[in-house]
Amino acid sequence: MLTDTHCHLYLEQFAGDIDIVIQRAAEAGIGRMLVPGMDLNTCHWALMLANNHPPIYAATGFHPTEIEHMDPDAFFELSILANGPKVVAIGEIGLDYYWIKEPDRRTLQREGLVQQLSLAQKENKPVILHLREENDARDGEATTHLFSILDEWLDHLRKINHPLFLKPGVFHSFNGNLESARRAMDLNFYIGITGPVTYKKNDSQRELVKQLPLDHILIETDSPFQTPLPHRGKRNEPTYVGLIADKIAEVHRTTRKAIAEITATNASRLFGWEANA
Repeated sequence: MLTDTHCHLYLEQFAGDIDIVIQRAAEAGIGRMLVPGMDLNTCHWALMLANNHPPIYAATGFHPTEIEHMDPDAFFELSILANGPKVVAIGEIGLDYYWIKEPDRRTLQREGLVQQLSLAQKENKPVILHLREENDARDGEATTHLFSILDEWLDHLRKINHPLFLKPGVFHSFNGNLESARRAMDLNFYIGITGPVTYKKNDSQRELVKQLPLDHILIETDSPFQTPLPHRGKRNEPTYVGLIADKIAEVHRTTRKAIAEITATNASRLFGWEANA
């Protein structure tokens, strides 16, 4: 069974055929799908999908580009949603310096991230981290700021012997360098791999994946975005997660079945599906 650990199935691209998309995923051997929210509205949609479809689980959080909408009332409502039985993570949260340029808005992102990390600690649920540098660089100020925040958070978790310290979350759609990947794994984070690993000119991403131990990898489509080859340019959907597994299998000289089993085990270990069914 394959697992898609990141797909935005509530977006308008799926408005006309969401039930067919979910059925097609099941027929393709996708055993579980995780739908992360980006604001209060999409968190509600993610929960509705999870409650109506057994293979789907939800994550709740404010995306860094939406953090200005996380006022005290919104955060209070988010805290209630985060306690839902099929909510397995806090996310998609993090830092985005690609779309957000202004220093004061970047400061607001960091403050909102710290607040949501505290919520993850309270709920004992891992985080789904978004990290995007200015100009899509592989390293930079956003990475520095993120790791500084995570180091402080994880040091606190370690001091209070919090179980989240051992499985704090995943770097979604990782686009950093090997040094950052190793630093993330040293902090017990998983690395999310998406469709760009299949792109013909993306040798650097494949070389990175080759250096990653399989027990630290999750596979995700980020549907409807980042569609893998040969469907690039079209809407992405969970069914295509197998194409990402195929490319990872090629890089690691193994099989799709092996990648499916390993990444499904990794996802189960991080998100604890069984306890939240």
